[in-house]
Amino acid sequence: MRNFKGIIYAVVSSATFGLIPLFSIPLLQAGMASPAILFYRMLLSAAMMGLMALLTHRNLRISGRDAAVLGLLAAMYAATSLGLLRSYDYIPSGVATTVNFLYPLVVAIVMTLFFHERSSVWIVVAIFISLVGVALLAWGDAGHKDPARGLAFAGMTVVTYAVYIIGVMKSRASMLDSLVVAFYVLTFSAAIFLVYALASSGLGVVHTWPTWRNLLLLALLPTVLSNYTLVQAIQHIGPTMTSILGSMEPLTAVLVGVVHFGERFNLDAAAGLILVVTAVIIVILQTQHTPSAPPADIPTQPQE
Repeated sequence: MRNFKGIIYAVVSSATFGLIPLFSIPLLQAGMASPAILFYRMLLSAAMMGLMALLTHRNLRISGRDAAVLGLLAAMYAATSLGLLRSYDYIPSGVATTVNFLYPLVVAIVMTLFFHERSSVWIVVAIFISLVGVALLAWGDAGHKDPARGLAFAGMTVVTYAVYIIGVMKSRASMLDSLVVAFYVLTFSAAIFLVYALASSGLGVVHTWPTWRNLLLLALLPTVLSNYTLVQAIQHIGPTMTSILGSMEPLTAVLVGVVHFGERFNLDAAAGLILVVTAVIIVILQTQHTPSAPPADIPTQPQE
């Protein structure tokens, strides 16, 4: 049951994370600068998460050491968000999503080399199947304004997101309530982007309902919901399984493109979709046959 819950959390997290282009690209097209978008996104998300914490009677008090660790995790999360958003300026979102999805490979390698996590042959197979599937989903979505710069920004997210995922499980953050972790990561990220926006493009004034709507949805779905379920998934099934199940992210992006933006769904995309679903099924079957006892220091109830 614990593995099943972790799978559901991971799928929800990656699927909602894949909605980022749906809400952020219209904001960029409307002329809003990346730092301002990210500041409002993180600020609204932190407010929503804080309200959830209060309504569920979470204790938001943390130690100085916990704050330092969460600050570092927030820096990784902020760098991922910035790199992904900036990459949209230079390459299509499908290519950016494909490059970003290399992070499961980095997570698996780091966990195996440095944390001695045992990976079955089928998990390795699932990683490469999912990578091929994602590549096919974005096949033909080449060149744009400045592909080299766009790929550099997207490539940065591979490392920063992998570090964030591993850090949530292997640092002091694993001993905190997942809602508390998500709240402080978003709060510290908002502070980072506030400084960045004031030092660069400025915050601007949001005065139209379409802009507020996109900001609110960007904060709620691919940030609050995605972040909370990500932390829950990592604590239930670990960073490697969670990152592999992140293949739902590009799948969501493709579905959004086809349904919302009227993009073509060709044979390459269909083949990629089948491979991604196959990789997810392999991971689900592997987790069901792998006993996973939760670490004793991860709370299952809200901390008092």
